[in-house]
Amino acid sequence: MTTAPRQTAPGAAGDSGEKRRRPAGAPGAAAPAPRRSARSYETLTGYLFVGPAVVLFCVMGLYTVGYGFALSFATWNGFSPNWKWVGLDNYADLLWRSPVYAPRVRHAALNTLWVMIAAPALTVAVSFPLAVLLNRVKRFRSVLRSVYFLPYVTSGVAVFFAWQYILQPDGAVNLLLDGLGLGSLQQPQGWLGNPSTALPTMIVVTVWGQVPVAMLLYLTGLQGIDRSVLEAAELDGAGWWRTNASVVWPLVRPITAVVVLLNLRESLQGFQTFLVMTNGGPGDHTNVLGLEAYRLAFLKNLSPTLGLASALGWILFAAALVLALINLRALRSKT
Repeated sequence: MTTAPRQTAPGAAGDSGEKRRRPAGAPGAAAPAPRRSARSYETLTGYLFVGPAVVLFCVMGLYTVGYGFALSFATWNGFSPNWKWVGLDNYADLLWRSPVYAPRVRHAALNTLWVMIAAPALTVAVSFPLAVLLNRVKRFRSVLRSVYFLPYVTSGVAVFFAWQYILQPDGAVNLLLDGLGLGSLQQPQGWLGNPSTALPTMIVVTVWGQVPVAMLLYLTGLQGIDRSVLEAAELDGAGWWRTNASVVWPLVRPITAVVVLLNLRESLQGFQTFLVMTNGGPGDHTNVLGLEAYRLAFLKNLSPTLGLASALGWILFAAALVLALINLRALRSKT
């Protein structure tokens, strides 16, 4: 006796399939609505948190940059209600046309060029050997690293005034030279008062402030070098000097590029050290482009030179951008 197969009602299998496909715990098709509401609430909350920072960036960043760029094509003293649009005259006056401003800018550019050449070279020459020696120290490494990094975290103005006191005619440098029997090297005018020693002295102070960061960058790179590479060099008979010159130095070349780029940027745009210690003197022998832009902007009383200062700032920005691109291209070609 055979039993007839039981027939299921149309749509029953589909209903059971839908039930099987439906996630557990979901009461029905209306379940995703609360999820969308929660996501919308989270999105709105995120925008509310980010909004003030975006507004502040637009006001203090984009608006300020655009305002300064527009000002570089005008003359204004900062107080008159209207600008006077002059186009590219500010750039022409700074670069070649004005008999008042162009010679000062060229002289400041020459001083800046000397700083840009000497400061990065001396920073690398001091920081890399210092990092190599510090990397070999087993005890008190953290203490020494903190001591060497101290010049960078110390208040800049206080350090600059301390350097002024040390470099005075009766300062510590002249007294030390006299005590060592090197009185002929003393500077009766002070190391910042003699036109022939003022700029080299400022370069030394600049390097002193840049060495800590460069040393830590090199130290980080040295600690990341595979020990087996150094051991292979030692097995091949390479000494300490040969290992560091032929193995370690090429491996930290990208760090050198970063150190040089940071020093170039600081040498091109930084002027705080020169402002506090010499204010460009004696006789503009330590005047640099950043300090000249500061003078045009704030030390000309009511003269309409804010446009010139803005134009000089944009010239410095263009030079820094070109140097960054050149450095990046050189780094890519070497890697």
